[in-house]
Amino acid sequence: MRSRSWFALSAVLICAATAAIAASAAPNAPQGTRLVPSAGTTSIVATSSGSGAISRPELRPGFEGDDEGDIAVNRPRPGFKNGKFPKKPLDAPTVSSSPVAGSNPEIALGFEGLNGREQRLANGGNQFSLEPPDQALCVGNGFTVEATNSVIRAYSSSTGTPLTGVMDLNTFFGYPAAINRATFPAPNSIGPDVIDPVCLYDGGIQRFVVAITTLHVDANGDANGKNMIDVAVSNTSNPAGTWTLYHVPAQNDGADGTPNHGCTLDGTTPGPCFQDYPHIGADMNGVYITTNEYDLFGPSFNAAQIFALSKAQLAAHPSSINVTLVENLSVDGSPGFTVWPANSNAGDYATDKNGTEYFLSTIAGDGSETGNPTGTARRIGLWALTNTGSLNSSAPDLRITSRLTNSQTYVYPPKADQQPGNIPLADCLNDNDGSVFGFDCWFALFFDPPPTWQPEVESTPDSLDTRMQQVWYAKGMLWGANGTAVNVGGELKAGIAWYGVSPKINGAGKVEGQVKKQGYLALANNNLTMPAIAMAPNGRGAIAFTVLGEDHYPSAGYATIDPNGSVGPIHVAAAGLGPDDGFTSYKAFVGDPPGTRWGDYGAAVTDGNSVWIASEYIAQTCTFEVWLSGPAGIGACADSAHPTGSRTTLMNWSTRVSKLNP
Repeated sequence: MRSRSWFALSAVLICAATAAIAASAAPNAPQGTRLVPSAGTTSIVATSSGSGAISRPELRPGFEGDDEGDIAVNRPRPGFKNGKFPKKPLDAPTVSSSPVAGSNPEIALGFEGLNGREQRLANGGNQFSLEPPDQALCVGNGFTVEATNSVIRAYSSSTGTPLTGVMDLNTFFGYPAAINRATFPAPNSIGPDVIDPVCLYDGGIQRFVVAITTLHVDANGDANGKNMIDVAVSNTSNPAGTWTLYHVPAQNDGADGTPNHGCTLDGTTPGPCFQDYPHIGADMNGVYITTNEYDLFGPSFNAAQIFALSKAQLAAHPSSINVTLVENLSVDGSPGFTVWPANSNAGDYATDKNGTEYFLSTIAGDGSETGNPTGTARRIGLWALTNTGSLNSSAPDLRITSRLTNSQTYVYPPKADQQPGNIPLADCLNDNDGSVFGFDCWFALFFDPPPTWQPEVESTPDSLDTRMQQVWYAKGMLWGANGTAVNVGGELKAGIAWYGVSPKINGAGKVEGQVKKQGYLALANNNLTMPAIAMAPNGRGAIAFTVLGEDHYPSAGYATIDPNGSVGPIHVAAAGLGPDDGFTSYKAFVGDPPGTRWGDYGAAVTDGNSVWIASEYIAQTCTFEVWLSGPAGIGACADSAHPTGSRTTLMNWSTRVSKLNP
């Protein structure tokens, strides 16, 4: 995400010693098709691991570190046209606490996936410390692929055993390392910034597809304006084999064959656009990557975009492929924002109008993108891309149509509290007792300390916003979920709103549909964040999420969905062992107030009638004394499950992957 997927900090260097209500949009949005050549081949191979010692710099320099909530978007807000936005902020829904299951009979397999230590030490340690992980997951043909910011690995789906080493995404996508620590600070020591991985396995073509946004840099490591949607497709159904790469120019400033979308450097001077928060879906004919387009350097949000690719072409991995860009999506006069494409089970596709791919979105957020100033809404966006069969021709002719439909209320969620526990990085930043050879611990982190930050306290992880999360199409129903504030147990907490929408294409070729099923998930005294939903062919499904609050350290959770569309109790698939203690939690690194990065999304996919889920959680804990002087080195916190280290000095996030038979 913009500033959510890559943390920008140029000032801090860390030392080496340490019911439908709106008319449908016109079904002929601008689009263009380009021929994109292959960028060669790749494979997931083991790279050497770094030492774990803190190095300078730990955080990528050269980018501004403002979060989305701080971006002053200068696009005029469209106001309250047709009553699509509330005239005043809506109250958070008051809901009952969901029951908590006492056992997890649905779990057939579970294992710890990629973690922050593996991410930072990949490629010989030539990586930056990164938060949050942004999980990608795809499963098929006996294999599981997980990617995070900014590493990838393949596993056996039967045992969870790794089949490959941990590989950095810079190398996987054919780029120089994120940083060459042997040559830094010489020119060209910092490589492109690869962010927001997404992944799918398509049973129809039996291929794995991984995509990311890549921001290119100049010799000094500063963003140079060029950015890509990078796509890797496996040449066979085995992800441990060869993949073919395609680098799709995406700055949309008229360069490299892109259209000119009028992005700016400063609100006036023309400049490049930036494709943020890519997400992936597929129908019978195509693979679709949607993005949120912003000025890369300027203040403005533009609109959601769709990059459409032929599945048949991807399966054949030719020397070049067609990429069709469906530009500047809008719904009822508002720019599309996080228009999430649906995934489908093999053979279960919408075939209307020569093939249809559906999408869902919301219209709240903080108003910067959607124009809704209230942060609340009770309508969601329903979208359809028709004539997808034309992707198999030399001249694709796609049609986009959208409308709003009535839904339950959703409200911008609060930050999530977490159960108190060990926070050794905070303890280091608060140390004034000369704990490191007579020096205060924080002095080992900073040559030139930032302005006063003490005291650091346990953080409140980000609950994101109300944007739509993962979407699934199954048996004629479109399922989705998003975060929302809820009043539960007399407190305002982060919860989940979920929907089952019945979509169709009418005789005029426009999308229609109503919310047929909906509800909330909430847990008294706790928060549920980053939902991801998937529905299996047997009509059963699951929603994955993180559970954290007064009773839970950040934990991997889920709830099942039965064939009647009823959502069951909350399950904890893997209990967190301690609080989040990463660098984005603390003023010393990110300023005041801090904004603990969590998410920014989880994942849920199907493999036959099984549902695989992936969520961020905390899989370790250690005291300040162990963090400071453990046998694996400062900050490593080795334990029985992680004999070489469970975390790094600056990060302790991990991911959990589970196979469910709901």
